[in-house]
Amino acid sequence: MTETQGMAERVLAGTRYLVLSTADADGRPWATPVWYASDGEHFYWVSAPTSRHSENIAARADVALVIFNSQVPVGSASAYYASATAQQVPPDEVEAGIAIFSAESVAAGHDAWGIDRVTGDSRLRLYRATMTEQWVLAEDGGPDRRLPIEPA
Repeated sequence: MTETQGMAERVLAGTRYLVLSTADADGRPWATPVWYASDGEHFYWVSAPTSRHSENIAARADVALVIFNSQVPVGSASAYYASATAQQVPPDEVEAGIAIFSAESVAAGHDAWGIDRVTGDSRLRLYRATMTEQWVLAEDGGPDRRLPIEPA
């Protein structure tokens, strides 16, 4: 594991919400927090297809996200950043994706999730982001030191 991968893992291990940044077809930005689960390659969340960020993803798949702990003292923050492509999870991949989301939910003391909660007449759907670029904020307190995360 590289140093920046270790830094990223420490950020991700302590935080369950990510800030998802999307833009509509005309480029108007929108940011929203979502509770997420990850398999190490993707971030998964559930949302209504009619929510603003979901509609933006349908129009423009390119997104950005940041994960950070907002409770640390000033000057000691670390953060994970990514550029990604996002989509509603295709029907043939929902079962595997919702299993990842459900496992995180149960581990956090919440309800289990089955495909029935994100298919059919359910108002929610499963979404995922696939990272195209990743960075971590240096843990040494340096000003805006975003370091690229190197592959293993």
